Amino acid sequence: MLTIFIITTFLVIVAIGIIVLVLVYQKKQLQYIGEKKQLQVTFEKEILESKLEIQEQTLKNISQEIHDNIGQVLSLVKLNINTMNCNEPVQLQNKITDSRQLITKAIQDLRDLSRSLNTDYIVESGLSKALEYELDMIKKSGEYQVKFDIEGKQYRLGNQQELIMFRIVQEALHNIIKHAKATIIEVRILFEPDLFTLKIIDNGIGFDASLVEHDDYSKSGLGIRNIRSRANIINTHFKITSTLEKGTTIVLILPLETPKM
Repeated sequence: MLTIFIITTFLVIVAIGIIVLVLVYQKKQLQYIGEKKQLQVTFEKEILESKLEIQEQTLKNISQEIHDNIGQVLSLVKLNINTMNCNEPVQLQNKITDSRQLITKAIQDLRDLSRSLNTDYIVESGLSKALEYELDMIKKSGEYQVKFDIEGKQYRLGNQQELIMFRIVQEALHNIIKHAKATIIEVRILFEPDLFTLKIIDNGIGFDASLVEHDDYSKSGLGIRNIRSRANIINTHFKITSTLEKGTTIVLILPLETPKM
């Protein structure tokens, strides 16, 4: 009788243990599913915000481009037309030729601006091409010496990775223009089979890098929090170094899940 009681008790304890383990497992599984859904929501929200911010910055660039370049080109065309003299055939032909070239340039610039309005142009043209266009816009201002270097055999990242990476660079460039007082801006991309590395370098006034180490973003004024959080979203290692009066370097390193051959 005692033996039966002991066996029964043991089986009950085992059964209770199994039930507890199942409940704990189910709880962990539900928690994991919830966290996964939350990460997906966060990722989709970040993608949407990046698209909207890219469009907002692009509209600012377009406004500046129309004012500084296209408007100036069309003003030259207008001047040529107003000063044409039918009694001077050679000069008339030269002005017609010049005006035709200026109008062609204005049309091409407008086409480029039209493409950049849609964030899909990043997906279509690729990150390298989109960054080249962005840097060309800065170079046209005449305020900065701009360098863009690419090393290694180029390949494409995932669409969402390229979109967020582009927004990170765009935000970093905006911070340089707004805060750094730099004269040189350099972007470097290194394509390796298992790593994608992107560097943004300026020769500006720099800042106290210890603020970043202590997560004291409020004093740095560089929008580092947004850059770091976006880098985390796409599993990219983020590092920033800065020296007062010498400049700042941002490094983004993305390990590739599948090596590129």
